[in-house]
Amino acid sequence: MRKIILALMLFLTTTISFATENKMSDTQTKVKLTTSLGDIVIQLNSEKAPISTENFLTYVKEGFYSGTIFHRIIPGFMAQGGGFDIDFKQKEVHAAIKNEADNGLKNTRGTLAMARTPDPDSATAQFFINYKDNSFLDYSSSTAQGWGYAVFAEVIEGMDVVDAMAKAATGSRGGHQDVPKENIIIEKAEIIEE
Repeated sequence: MRKIILALMLFLTTTISFATENKMSDTQTKVKLTTSLGDIVIQLNSEKAPISTENFLTYVKEGFYSGTIFHRIIPGFMAQGGGFDIDFKQKEVHAAIKNEADNGLKNTRGTLAMARTPDPDSATAQFFINYKDNSFLDYSSSTAQGWGYAVFAEVIEGMDVVDAMAKAATGSRGGHQDVPKENIIIEKAEIIEE
């Protein structure tokens, strides 16, 4: 009888933990990016990437992303946006944030990561969406070469829109390569669920 009670307690504890874990992931903040090609809904991971998530939400709440473009698109790699307006002028940003690439999240298809310069702690507003698993962008060590790019969210709806961006003709503009010849605009970024 004692073994049955212990087994039942273990089963209930596991079931409750599993239900709680699922509930936590379902309650993560979601943001809708309304673009000129359609809507993209992303789910942020504030548990594993609190700094990047808070940073991104600050820009969303300020309306910063409205009227910005995806300014760098490389099919089979990633689509980068969030820093340039439709006239290809770089927007003023807040201070850079600490790199959280050591959070265990991987640069897999459909994830969003913070874009940065060669300085690991230089991310501000720009982000990119991975077209495929890009493990070479993941954290491997706390060195300049190993820091990687901090994943903080994933696309949960509208990956077809992201894939459609990869079909855009690109060229050079303002000293940058892989720029869509026709602007792909983030018309609005809004929190749809907290």
